[in-house]
Amino acid sequence: MSTSKGTALITGATSGIGAATARILAKNGYPLVICGRRAGHLDALEQELGKSVPVQKLVFDIRDREAVNQALNTLSEPFSEIQYLINNAGNAHGMSSIQDGDLDDWDAMIDINVKGLLYVSRAIIPKMLARKSGHIINIGSIAGQEVYPRGNVYCASKFAVDAISKGMRLDLNEHGIKVTAINPGLVETEFSKVRFKGDEQRAAQVYEGMTPLTARDVAEVILFAIQRPAHVNIADLLLLPTDQAASGVIKRKLI
Repeated sequence: MSTSKGTALITGATSGIGAATARILAKNGYPLVICGRRAGHLDALEQELGKSVPVQKLVFDIRDREAVNQALNTLSEPFSEIQYLINNAGNAHGMSSIQDGDLDDWDAMIDINVKGLLYVSRAIIPKMLARKSGHIINIGSIAGQEVYPRGNVYCASKFAVDAISKGMRLDLNEHGIKVTAINPGLVETEFSKVRFKGDEQRAAQVYEGMTPLTARDVAEVILFAIQRPAHVNIADLLLLPTDQAASGVIKRKLI
């Protein structure tokens, strides 16, 4: 299974956008490093995709800086030279007003969405600098563009991702490294189930009466971004379902 395409590392590859991205990149011949906390999910994905491209799985918690560095330091050829870093891992926890917020939920969102992205990026960027080549894709959210009621800390974490993406683009410009921010609106994945702590009925209501994006929709945009010619960078992209015009403006069919 030889390939001339650069290796892509995907965080949060166990489900949703991450898993869909792994599948579409494998279909297009990109070697993969798939990362996440759920070993069983990664095992299954590795077995599925390893039939067509080289795949290495890394099991670690993105919130643990030492675990991140230890895992990424185990990468060997052909996986150690990451050309495409897809910072996809992220979660929303709870949906409370600021005065009622759960501190553990706040910590989880800041640690995963912001610090975890930084930990992985800091570990991968040095080799990109040495090659003067690479492409970082940060998966943000419409919540990083506008704040909605009871979104407070989640929105803050995604505003941080937006600012980090812009800062990365400025700092890495002279080194020939692309930085892309992709900001989806409503995507039907495990996202709402996690946010509402397993309450499937409440999670389903988020998408009731409208057609949300799918994980594959976002994955196709990621593939498009990384396949642009060397002189083209998709810098900042807001991706919405047709039924959504803004965070709180959604056309729903009457049921």
